[in-house]
Amino acid sequence: MSLPLTARRAKVLHMPIIKSAKKALRGSKKKRVFNERRKRAMRNTVKEVKKAGPAATAESLSAAYQAIDKAAKRGVIKKNTAARKKSRLAKSLKKTTA
Repeated sequence: MSLPLTARRAKVLHMPIIKSAKKALRGSKKKRVFNERRKRAMRNTVKEVKKAGPAATAESLSAAYQAIDKAAKRGVIKKNTAARKKSRLAKSLKKTTA
């Protein structure tokens, strides 16, 4: 009998035993929430700019750049990834307006 796909892929989470490891886990959980929030904000602003297409304003593009830069500054994405995202966003906007 085969287990359902979700049961087969379930990650085994090991709980820390040492006090400092417990504290580190609490901190990493908090950081994870902030990082996910920052990443989601970045994705949403980029999506809005792409969706607007040629109607995208300078302010919306600036907001997308700001979100990308902030994610890179906080270490959510790497510096090179941020540069690549900005470049591709500008390139796609240039293609839609031309």
